[in-house]
Amino acid sequence: MSEQDTPRPLLRVVRGTPDDDELAALTAVVVAAASSCGDEPPRRRRSMWGDPAAHHRRPLRPGPGAWRFSGLPR
Repeated sequence: MSEQDTPRPLLRVVRGTPDDDELAALTAVVVAAASSCGDEPPRRRRSMWGDPAAHHRRPLRPGPGAWRFSGLPR
């Protein structure tokens, strides 16, 4: 196996000599931080135009000014 075929290490200690427990803790933190980023784009809020609940009719409430509020979103 040549030097070009060997995979590069994920972590490299530049200074100090960590013991096995410290190195394991560091690896766990780095892996957790990398997995929390994810490759998924952040979810966007759905607009009121695309909301399926907007297609359902709300109950009518009689009273003064009810005709004005019947067409306004809540």
